[in-house]
Amino acid sequence: MTADRPTPYVPGAVAVPLLRMAPGTSPAEAAPTSEAAPAPEVRITPAEAADAVERVLLDGLDPEQCPARSAVPVPAGELLLMPAGSAAYVGVKIAGVAPANPARGLPRITGSYLLFDGPTLQPLALLDGAALTALRTPAVTALALRRLAAPDASHLVLFGAGPQAYGHLDALLAVRPLTRLTVVSRSAGPAGELVAYARSLGLAARAGLPAAVAEADVVVCCTTARTPLFDGGLVPDHAAVAAVGSHEPDAREVDTALVRRSACYVEARTAALREAGDLLLAGSAAGTWHNLSELVGGGAPVPMDRPRLFKGVGMAWQDLAVATELYRRARARG
Repeated sequence: MTADRPTPYVPGAVAVPLLRMAPGTSPAEAAPTSEAAPAPEVRITPAEAADAVERVLLDGLDPEQCPARSAVPVPAGELLLMPAGSAAYVGVKIAGVAPANPARGLPRITGSYLLFDGPTLQPLALLDGAALTALRTPAVTALALRRLAAPDASHLVLFGAGPQAYGHLDALLAVRPLTRLTVVSRSAGPAGELVAYARSLGLAARAGLPAAVAEADVVVCCTTARTPLFDGGLVPDHAAVAAVGSHEPDAREVDTALVRRSACYVEARTAALREAGDLLLAGSAAGTWHNLSELVGGGAPVPMDRPRLFKGVGMAWQDLAVATELYRRARARG
């Protein structure tokens, strides 16, 4: 099992440890001790997480008005602070990004998520921030590709073989009738493990090269790359592409050729203007982008005569939507 993969990886679901806290109780007081029972786990599939994100958009959330992510450089990498709030709940994720961790056998992304009661701002729950991210990001991609991928899309070309690759495979299996998977990764060992996992799900899976995008129905990029991964001119007109691996204005996974050919969709234009290097470096105009709320609500056109590109950077309101769903499920379990 690779260091970057969640441990254990649960096929078809993600388990997120959650500590419920009485109002006024600190996270330290709520944390299990050697004499306490382990924190309960709440499991939710990527498709269910996508439904939770969709609900908040259909209920009227405007992603353009949501708070920006703060990034603070530290010696080992950076700390990300992601707050979001609604009338019922408020939450904040503090995530650490440590690029050297995988070489130490540790996850690249760490962190915690603290959920508060909206009216009183009393803490309610502490969640594993890395596990939440590994669930939320594929859920958002799946939500976008429910609208953007052809209904009969069967061949997924997946760039990356870390936790996000596993999550995206599970999420996309829930929204499209995939039968083939091509994994493109710079590391043969992790790619082989992901291929084996996909075969256990019944897919015809293999490791391949970037040129495999020429035969793709769906392309998903979830890597740490800072330069384009493939020739965008090879992507078929009928294909949908999701690039979700970066949130920096000077990093990108797809090239200018693909951006200029494609109809482009983002979570929010405000966030993309700050962080979507894939679009910014290609000189794409924000006025041509459609946001996720418009896509979910049916207000965004989805042309099938050219590629559809979803560029995700990750936003705090998505974490809050999924964390709230997890908390509600935990309460229902009693």
